[in-house]
Amino acid sequence: MRAYEDWVIEAESKGKKLSEVILEDQMEELEQTEQTLFERMNNNLKVMRGSVEAGLSGKRRSVSGLVGGDAAKVEERRKKGNNLVGMEISGAIAKALAVAEVNACMGKIVAAPTAGSCGVLPAVLLTVEEVCQSSERDIILALFTAAGLGMVLTERASVSGAEGGCQAEIGSAAAMAAAAAVELAGGSPRQTADAAAIAMKSMLGLVCDPVGGLVEVPCVKRNATGATIALAAAEMALSGVKSAIPIDEVIDTMGRVGKQMPCALKETAQGGLAVTPTGRRIQADFL
Repeated sequence: MRAYEDWVIEAESKGKKLSEVILEDQMEELEQTEQTLFERMNNNLKVMRGSVEAGLSGKRRSVSGLVGGDAAKVEERRKKGNNLVGMEISGAIAKALAVAEVNACMGKIVAAPTAGSCGVLPAVLLTVEEVCQSSERDIILALFTAAGLGMVLTERASVSGAEGGCQAEIGSAAAMAAAAAVELAGGSPRQTADAAAIAMKSMLGLVCDPVGGLVEVPCVKRNATGATIALAAAEMALSGVKSAIPIDEVIDTMGRVGKQMPCALKETAQGGLAVTPTGRRIQADFL
């Protein structure tokens, strides 16, 4: 079974970025050139940028009418400068909402790792890009770091809400985003692992309870909170804060927790917020 720790050790021993080790691994496994893989990842980045822009326009509404326009509201307040959490965090919140809204409105997004959690990674990376003035190449490399962790998550646990609850979707996305953010900000391979573990630990046990079975409530707003958790985890790791539990063990735990969850809390809309009086009324009104 693939382990993130193996990549960390290899990167440290070779004095390379984690993304470079993961890229080399994928070149060999997929029998593809570096240029080919870079182009594919660059296309993903372009889609991410496009979905942020589309969502921030505030023009999209989901068929149910439950989703759309919130990202634009947050962005408008951010631009006024009277936000509580600073320009960077409020910007990340707006971007995460934007991409998740585009998904709910049937727009084009990158599942990172899933459609329901698509807003976390682009929101975090594009925020760090602004703060660190990162190059396009470095952003693409950071996406490989996120993708590598995504592979480990898929093999050791799951990224499916139906199998592991929302911890497997938003939790995985937050861990991937935290790891990528650390590398993009100049952190070490070990710090990417600490950031991912801290983020994932913060999301353990999160249930998947979509109201009406739609990937809208509470899914869209969870993308925003997932992005802030990822940034908090990255900030801690970059400051030298370590995770007491290694990332692979945290991932294994997430997998076990997912198996212990009742089916009612795993994307069936039979538990959690989906069965509140308001949740039931929404379902009756729109379905």
